[in-house]
Amino acid sequence: MRVVKEFALSAQVKCTIFSWNGKYLVKLENGPLEQTYKISELDIASPDELETWIQSSAFQQSAAAVFQEMDSSLDALFS
Repeated sequence: MRVVKEFALSAQVKCTIFSWNGKYLVKLENGPLEQTYKISELDIASPDELETWIQSSAFQQSAAAVFQEMDSSLDALFS
């Protein structure tokens, strides 16, 4: 597995793109929470295209909603 690119998606979210076994793995980290997406290298023309997709407002809003749901689930577990 190799790191293709790392960048801040927002002030709270770090994004790392890996290349592994014919797939791009997109890992989003927000504090103790993490999301990983696996995308076939055949579906994306280049890592730059993937980064453009990740930085779209639609994807960022969806990822933020998932992080909120994860945080709520974690809070409920410890309540």
